[in-house]
Amino acid sequence: MVVAEDDPDQAELVRRYLEHEGHLVSLAHDGRAALDLLRGQRPDLLVLDVMMPRVDGLDVCRVVRAEPRLADLPVLMLTARASEDDLLLGLDLGADDYMTKPFSPRELMARIRSLLRRSDRGTDTAADREAHSPVLRAGPVTVDRARHEVWAYGRAIRCTLGEFRVLDMLAEHPGQVLSRAQILERLHGADPFITPRTVDVHIMNLRRKIKDAQPDTEHVMPLVTVYGVGYKLTDDQRTPPRG
Repeated sequence: MVVAEDDPDQAELVRRYLEHEGHLVSLAHDGRAALDLLRGQRPDLLVLDVMMPRVDGLDVCRVVRAEPRLADLPVLMLTARASEDDLLLGLDLGADDYMTKPFSPRELMARIRSLLRRSDRGTDTAADREAHSPVLRAGPVTVDRARHEVWAYGRAIRCTLGEFRVLDMLAEHPGQVLSRAQILERLHGADPFITPRTVDVHIMNLRRKIKDAQPDTEHVMPLVTVYGVGYKLTDDQRTPPRG
């Protein structure tokens, strides 16, 4: 596990709590050192401070999501920036969770445990996941739970953990409209720090990625907004009628 935090006291505090729960921890005190560690290891999770020297946390997150080997790495951002716009920016760049400073170390550990469970890292074997994780298909979208892969129109698309969870839920119920509240509850439980707009950001990013995979403009976008209700993943692969 990598903790990227420029405040030595904060970094040491997080390291102690993580090691108490049995995790091996590497510390980085600037963004460039964090990227070096990430490229040299295969960590289970990244705890990422936003305001760091050399390369800030937002840019670190951009690089992580752009590199195939790290694209599905769970990322929890820590920051003193507490506005909703800052939270949404972090999610838009690919963070899976977001905590503001000052934070409770116990809450941080609970968030980390939740992220690790949702990512299936270190909790069971690949064979176990294969046995309980079918491949889901809805129209042109395929979600492979065992391999944590998503395909649209036959092309692989890279998703963050949050995006994968949203698409997995919609693919599990093709054609069924799920409200933001339903999606949010499954993503984060009763977490008061996550807002319904979090779901909107994940949907916006998924629509962009699916659109990039579309072979042409004749295909209907399968990820549909039902205004005033929620979202659904249609299993209809037909092209739109010509007017």
